[in-house]
Amino acid sequence: MQLDISLRLRVHLLMQAVTAAKLPGLIDLTPGIRSLQIHYDGTTLARSRLLGLLKEIEAGLPPAQAVTVPSRTVYLPLSWNDPQAELAMRKYQELVRPNAPWCPSNIEFIRRINGLADEQAVKDTIFNASYLVMGLGDVYLGAPVATPLDPRHRLVTTKYNPARTWTPENAVGIGGAYMCIYGMEGPGGYQLFGRTIQVWNTWRQTPVFHKEKPWLLDFFDQIRFFPVSHEELTEARAAFPHGGYPLRIEEGEFSYAAYEAELAANAASIGAFKQKQQAAFETERLRWKEQGLDSFIVNEGVGPGLGGDIPEGCFGVESAVPGNIWKVLVEQGQTVASGDTLAIIESMKMEINVTAHAAGTVRDLRAGPGRNVKAGDVLVVLEEI
Repeated sequence: MQLDISLRLRVHLLMQAVTAAKLPGLIDLTPGIRSLQIHYDGTTLARSRLLGLLKEIEAGLPPAQAVTVPSRTVYLPLSWNDPQAELAMRKYQELVRPNAPWCPSNIEFIRRINGLADEQAVKDTIFNASYLVMGLGDVYLGAPVATPLDPRHRLVTTKYNPARTWTPENAVGIGGAYMCIYGMEGPGGYQLFGRTIQVWNTWRQTPVFHKEKPWLLDFFDQIRFFPVSHEELTEARAAFPHGGYPLRIEEGEFSYAAYEAELAANAASIGAFKQKQQAAFETERLRWKEQGLDSFIVNEGVGPGLGGDIPEGCFGVESAVPGNIWKVLVEQGQTVASGDTLAIIESMKMEINVTAHAAGTVRDLRAGPGRNVKAGDVLVVLEEI
């Protein structure tokens, strides 16, 4: 399946035409990259009638070559390889899949699988790209799914397998040929390269966020990133939801006919880039196969040693929830007080402390970092004092 911007334009035109037709029973429309979901009341509008009307409407749509749509250029600050993005990578390596091809660095993985010379080449490609917003809300709360207009900027990656259990809000990454800004904290699979400012504002109205439109971006906006430090981004993120960080936004248009002409004029160099990129992709996949990394099966079970007998004069401290052990904070022989945190479990996108319910001395550690555990598993055995 090829990425075809003309199909996205056709979906957009169909959505506009269906909206303008004011069909009885129409509830709402949700556009995808290549599809349009229509939510309607079947007691008011029969499906057969709806399909007939849609065929009539689609037959009257103009070709993509005749279409020009509003297209703002929105300049967003990007903290390259931001510490929060690095933390997400590190937690994944420690807790989920230590030998994943994209560990320890997603940026190195992006470089390798696209055949680029070094990390600077990855950075230059991303900062030179103009990302066309094809969809909104893919990762919740106005999150854009965008692709570079110039195919020579269109870096391609596989997604995490299995997915990350945690991604920081507004982390930025690549999955397939798409760039996404995560609208909220949560799981994820895109290869991360940085972090930016908020794309959604629930509570406040500012020059770019309104009560009727709490999301920042529109379909067919073009995103351009510019580099900032982690400290500068931290300040921007604190100010932006309150209207204290002005954005540079330029009004403009996107003409598909002009875009096609640009592609034709650069066809040779685009073809050469794609050929080199595909060769690097195949080399990377072959390396996975040779190293046994081409497939991964999640082991939902837990190994031996998390239950068993508790020695006389001792008591076990159990996990209250299923999850992965992120950190063990004690060692054998250490004395702990009631309420002390013994370990931290990552579960359901949260970090949950495992605490001692009585004082004791650590007699046995039955699970270490990265271990899958079930509710009720004994993690630490304490000797009574």
